[in-house]
Amino acid sequence: MELLIAVPIFLLAAGGLGLGLLLGGRAPRASCGGQDSCAAGPACAGCPKARARRQP
Repeated sequence: MELLIAVPIFLLAAGGLGLGLLLGGRAPRASCGGQDSCAAGPACAGCPKARARRQP
């Protein structure tokens, strides 16, 4: 019985996320810009590539 309630809820959530991505008009972005910011130098301190560059 719980499965009959859970499946439509998850389908609605996934459909809402997909519709938001389609109607948003741009690709989803991470908080620090992801791959885009790595080319010009990482923008966030938590980036593993930035930590690797700072350590000798």
